[in-house]
Amino acid sequence: MTMMRLIRQEEARRQADRERERLARDAERIRARCRSLRGFVGEAWSVLEPNAAFVGNWHIDAICEHLEAITGGQLNRLLINISPGSSKSLLTSVFWQAWEWGPMGLASLRHLTTSFNDGPVKRDTRKTRDLILSDWYRQLWPEVDLVRTGETSFANSATGTREGVAFGSLTSQRADRLVIDDPHSTETAESPAERERTTRKFREGAQNRLNDQQRSAIVVIMQRLHSDDVSGVIERYGMDYERLMIPMEFEPERHCRTSIGWSDPRRTDGELMDPVRVPRAEVERLKRDMGSYAWAGQYQQRPMPREGGMFKRQWFEGKIIQAAPQGTVWVRHWDLAATNKVNAARTAGVKLGKTPDGRFVVGHVVLEQEEGPVVRRLIRATAESDGFDVEISLPQDPGQAGKVQKSDMIAMLAGFSVHAEREGGNKETRAEPFSVQCEAGNVYLVAGTWNQGYIDELCLFPGGSFKDQVDASAGAFARLIMRPSAFEWYVGN
Repeated sequence: MTMMRLIRQEEARRQADRERERLARDAERIRARCRSLRGFVGEAWSVLEPNAAFVGNWHIDAICEHLEAITGGQLNRLLINISPGSSKSLLTSVFWQAWEWGPMGLASLRHLTTSFNDGPVKRDTRKTRDLILSDWYRQLWPEVDLVRTGETSFANSATGTREGVAFGSLTSQRADRLVIDDPHSTETAESPAERERTTRKFREGAQNRLNDQQRSAIVVIMQRLHSDDVSGVIERYGMDYERLMIPMEFEPERHCRTSIGWSDPRRTDGELMDPVRVPRAEVERLKRDMGSYAWAGQYQQRPMPREGGMFKRQWFEGKIIQAAPQGTVWVRHWDLAATNKVNAARTAGVKLGKTPDGRFVVGHVVLEQEEGPVVRRLIRATAESDGFDVEISLPQDPGQAGKVQKSDMIAMLAGFSVHAEREGGNKETRAEPFSVQCEAGNVYLVAGTWNQGYIDELCLFPGGSFKDQVDASAGAFARLIMRPSAFEWYVGN
């Protein structure tokens, strides 16, 4: 055994000598290729993954291009939505820092990386440290000298640092690069309390962790797990992040283009992101085993099946018309918001008509995120715009307060046909009859700027953040079905 061990040690020594000789001989060529992050990844891959050959693909090039844009100062906020198994953590949490310190000569930069718990944090910090301490790296960039080499924290002689912390502990530290790699876990993203805690930490505790708000950068890279996850918060609040979105299967209507001139190279619906790593058979197996909801979020970066939930997107294909038929009978139902907070429900007024042949037309939608007098003025102004032939339908809250609100609204709408009634059942139950008619192909939409937002909300229901337009549609549909043949609700009768 001793002799065999000595033989193996000698073989390892000779292999190391040959590698050093190769590096000395090819150092300039390797350094030249490593001027790009993509070239550095290709050269350094075998140092960290000696048993797995590097398999390049355009999605890796895309991530590298956008990280390079941060290094070059073109971007300072970047959101990347991409599926598991795409090397996203290696690229953003390992290779990028080693590339900036070595080939780019930016060894004074301070990196702070975080994830949903300390498991991935420790893993990627160790990998970065191991890469920088490798013979390969030290021979090519000897000026990067580590003076501290902890498991989750290390530093170099140029004052550059790498700190790794769990996302929940993201306090009291600042950096030039904040990398947030999967802030949610698949186990907690569905918990409203955990999800809200994470998104609040992102908004209140992550945005000010930078050394320089203009020149330092934040990179969020994650799979989608819920419509209200960190990525959803970035979109909802209009936070100024460049978004690189790469679904596993290409969807032409969600073709991603970014400000640095990048565009998803795919053109065919359903074309795979990486058919070598994840071939079609594996995609179909994952869809079957994970279920449509998990697949849609984690792999398609859309936390709801593409075709929709209770409402399917395909039901509205070819259903946009320029005008409703003559003789259509109209009702506009209002779903009233209780608050004007940014993330709260909105007031929605959906105008729905029944045609002479028994079909239905969504004629117009009004949305407003205000309350009190603003909503009252909106309802009155919309009634005047709609005209006296459009009945107004209002929900009545239970109890005395609801009766007072009903009386107040009817008085405010003097001269118009108004109906107020308590709503029963949950939102899904109320929406089901309207959903049935949509599925049967009996619902059309009058062309308008509101069309896409309306269809998107329906197709996210019941999993989306907002349900106001669905509620208003369901209320209008119920009133059209139940209303008497002639107007009976006149103010003053």
